Amino acid sequence: MISVEHLTVEFGVKPLFRDATFTIGDHDRIALVGKNGAGKSTLLKIICGQQMATSGTVTPSGDTTIGYLPQVMKLQDQTTVREETRKAFASRMALKQQLDAMNRELTERTDYESEEYMRLVEKYTEDHERYLMMGGENYEAEIERTLTGLGFTRTDFDRPTAEFSGGWRMRIELAKILLQRPSVLLLDEPTNHLDIESIQWLEQFLASSGSSVVLVSHDRAFINNVTNRTLDISCGRINDYRVKYDEYVVLRRERREQQMRAYENQQKEIADGRAFIERFRYQATKAVQVQQRIRQLERIVPIEIDGEDNPAMHLKFPPCLRSGDYPIICDEVGKSFGEHRVYSNVTFTIRRGEKVTFVGRNGEGKTTLVRSIMGQIPFDGTLKIGHNVQIGYFAQNQAQLLDESLTVFDTIDRVARGEIRLKIKDILGAFMFGGDEADKRVGVLSGGERSRLAMIKLLLEPVNLLILDEPTNHLDMASKDVLKEAIRAFDGTAIIVSHDREFLDGLVTKVYEFGGGNVREHLGGIYDFLRTKKMENLSELNTSAPSPQKESQTLSTSGDSATVASTGKQNYAERKEQQKKIRKAEKEVKECEERIAKMEKRQKELDSMFLSPENAANMELVTEYTAITRKLDEENNLWMTLSEKLEDLQL
Repeated sequence: MISVEHLTVEFGVKPLFRDATFTIGDHDRIALVGKNGAGKSTLLKIICGQQMATSGTVTPSGDTTIGYLPQVMKLQDQTTVREETRKAFASRMALKQQLDAMNRELTERTDYESEEYMRLVEKYTEDHERYLMMGGENYEAEIERTLTGLGFTRTDFDRPTAEFSGGWRMRIELAKILLQRPSVLLLDEPTNHLDIESIQWLEQFLASSGSSVVLVSHDRAFINNVTNRTLDISCGRINDYRVKYDEYVVLRRERREQQMRAYENQQKEIADGRAFIERFRYQATKAVQVQQRIRQLERIVPIEIDGEDNPAMHLKFPPCLRSGDYPIICDEVGKSFGEHRVYSNVTFTIRRGEKVTFVGRNGEGKTTLVRSIMGQIPFDGTLKIGHNVQIGYFAQNQAQLLDESLTVFDTIDRVARGEIRLKIKDILGAFMFGGDEADKRVGVLSGGERSRLAMIKLLLEPVNLLILDEPTNHLDMASKDVLKEAIRAFDGTAIIVSHDREFLDGLVTKVYEFGGGNVREHLGGIYDFLRTKKMENLSELNTSAPSPQKESQTLSTSGDSATVASTGKQNYAERKEQQKKIRKAEKEVKECEERIAKMEKRQKELDSMFLSPENAANMELVTEYTAITRKLDEENNLWMTLSEKLEDLQL
């Protein structure tokens, strides 16, 4: 569908990438990955024709259409949501107008036998068939399905787009692109402004779509579920891995290890050559050999090693006073904006040390409750903040509070204390402020860069209650890993508002679901919550009263709440014990596989050694080979037993 040949892009002296050649075929699902600044967004712009390359060609086939969603775009404010989305069908609507005009002409004319009339009939028939093949007048239903899938309600359809935030307006643009059903979809961070339900809907849409997809995303679960091929931009080259992202990570690690070995061998060769030259430079008898070594060194092409996304970095929050046992207590909390009731009767308690998440459709009150906890807005009911609680709050507007006259480095240097000041450069590098980026003034940073800087500031402040509102939107995967590890090691309490399943997995032990004016508690991790939701009708999640079969419970002070909580805790304990057994079994299987791999490797080495005549009768090698073969049989039998045990636990 699209052929990219010998593409080179240069900004300044060092090219972003050079001599890139690959194709985008029918039904390809491609993840475009690489460090921030590697050129992912630039490549998408070149493919869709919005930017020119320094050299090389991008050649779409004749009937290929391209839909491109950039990270940032200018949006129209003069229409409603429905009218703006309807623009996706501009060509179909124009064809409908032509058909209506031809139909009127056919009705008014009376020269039925003329050639001109017959040509008009043929033209109308052809265009009408084409119109029906395009879907006819079903586009209104398509619009409603797509907008609903992306989180809009029917009452939103006729609201002006100007009333919506930038994130919601980006959803409108995404809806328009999806509805156009182009041959190739180029999506640059499409999940940044979507909640979990909308992301899952988008995954299903792309899975059933006939379009090819090229995707840039820092949502690991999303790209694993959507893509089957990975293009990696590294060291100025584009490497094509025809596997999912998780498999690519393994292959890339192996590739880098091979590069490291080759690099080390090359460095040894260079060092040996230079040592020879220095040793014999002034000996006439070695002049020819010295000149040969000099020419050999000049011909060596330096081996490049794929850069790591970030150096290994471990952050720990600075120590803080111990808070009370219950940092947050909500009792019959409610909030309304005019006649609109966001939620009511919210009753829950968060214990010290718990890591919990708020999830739900946008507009259901997650950020509203956070702002109530922060004391920024009034509310109904009782909301108590525990003894000695010191809150660290990250919201998108935190980035606007930074001092624009300071550099990135100075901003962090002013809050860092103790030994951490010696690691400021490493910390900044881990959050994509490496090299000269640390010397930039805050005033010239983009919104995403400011958000990352505000996140670093928060990580260095002594707090015992963390409240993070969409903390991962502007972080790459490695930076998210650094943040996730820091929160996991944090001995305080954390409330995380996020749609990033991979980030929340293994981090939170309780999920609070917002929907239909209620807040419901789900015990367990984010994937426990999602599995539970799969078994339910999604529309039930927004009703005021949950189904009695649900493992979740409405957070109210009903008489049965103690019984429900007890049952929930028991189920949770059983699930955790089962998960513990599964993890142990998985570890045993993995360790067994590693032992088998080592023995098979040694067995192959011995096979190679036996090919040499001097080793054919070497009894030590024969004894070792016999012992390894016997041990390998035992390990294979053990692996079968352990694998069957693991399968039984997973049933």
